[in-house]
Amino acid sequence: MLQGSHTEMHLFLVIAFFLTVATAYYIYTPLPSAISEPWKVMLLDAGIRFVVKMGYLVDDLGLSHHTRVLNFAVDHLEVLAPHSSEGVSVSDTVFAGLQVRVFESTRELRGQLKRGLLYFHGGGWAIGSGSKWKGETTTNIGMRSYDQLCRRMAQELDAVIVSVDYRLAPDVVFPGQYHDAIQAAWHFLQPEVLARYSVDPGRVGVTGDSAGANLGAAVAHEVAMDSQAPIKFRVQALIYPVLQALDFNTPSYQQNQAVPILYRPLMARFWLEYLGGDPSYIQPLLANDHAALDVSQLTSHRDKLNWTRLLPATVRKNYEPVVPLRGSVQMLEELPGLTDPRAAPLLAEQEVLTQAPPTYILTCEHDVLRDDGLMYGRRLEEAGVAVSYDHHEDGFHGCLSFAFWPAYLEVGIRCVQNYICWLGENL
Repeated sequence: MLQGSHTEMHLFLVIAFFLTVATAYYIYTPLPSAISEPWKVMLLDAGIRFVVKMGYLVDDLGLSHHTRVLNFAVDHLEVLAPHSSEGVSVSDTVFAGLQVRVFESTRELRGQLKRGLLYFHGGGWAIGSGSKWKGETTTNIGMRSYDQLCRRMAQELDAVIVSVDYRLAPDVVFPGQYHDAIQAAWHFLQPEVLARYSVDPGRVGVTGDSAGANLGAAVAHEVAMDSQAPIKFRVQALIYPVLQALDFNTPSYQQNQAVPILYRPLMARFWLEYLGGDPSYIQPLLANDHAALDVSQLTSHRDKLNWTRLLPATVRKNYEPVVPLRGSVQMLEELPGLTDPRAAPLLAEQEVLTQAPPTYILTCEHDVLRDDGLMYGRRLEEAGVAVSYDHHEDGFHGCLSFAFWPAYLEVGIRCVQNYICWLGENL
């Protein structure tokens, strides 16, 4: 009897050992040495990779689209996050047919109006909404990490923050998300709406992160160029923005292609889903086949993303441009959004950029999108726009969202502090 128990215990320990090794192997991801709190990042990345792979499995089985699996997982995880704060009133309402959540500072300053900010969340134009309509009410708009961020901004800036729950891929593709964003902006910028929320018409900004920063920049361009707009944005604040899909081999794409949490193939997949493209185009996109030298349709755009000119030598390092001699125009013909400045704000013409408001751009060294932000900033500067750069050498894509529960990453906390500080000084 004892011998049997001993054998079973031995077997249990062996199994436990191999499970531990397998788990550690799955979790461990080589990270650049500059990234702080690496084990936190590895754990977060392992969880995200697991959900992404489960989503692809469910998709392959024909049960559901993989982004719906991601949204389901995020929705049910973030419901555990804290969602209260002193000095902030939160309400769900509708702007131009769109669900929005309004965060209002309840601080009363006699005779003074508040700042106003329109916020677009990230998530590859496909993730970040857990809202469920029940007549005229909604629950759980957006992701809780953004909820926490917007509460903090409202409180510290004595502001009104409007978080827009724009429609998502795969149900809606470009230009659907853009149209939602601009409709929400025009609604918020109406003098009577600003007056209702006690917002100073001269202190309204637009902001967002990642795909949301993409929408924010596109909206800022549209509003700036509209001569009939009675109110313009005072600033735009872009957090690791995604701004172009013609070059997936910029130095940051090459350097960070295997760095969590936004891997290079995943960004290409997000672009294809946003533009309504076939997933089979991922590899041609990554090879820059759609931007080959013989694709004459890109002649007017090439200098707008010529990183050998737009990026400093410290960023270019020893990386070389990837420009195939011959490619195919098929993707450009099927996906006109690839060259549409509403989808790719980096491709905006100089006369559009000249009208853009003063701009804050937060970038992270270990992010495939780093160079999108840096190139856009350089083009804005060339157009005469004031640009404030906030670069984090130990940062990675998405780190700002991890300033809150459950991660509390130091770099994320620093990003939030810098971001709110800039808004406080410039809005």
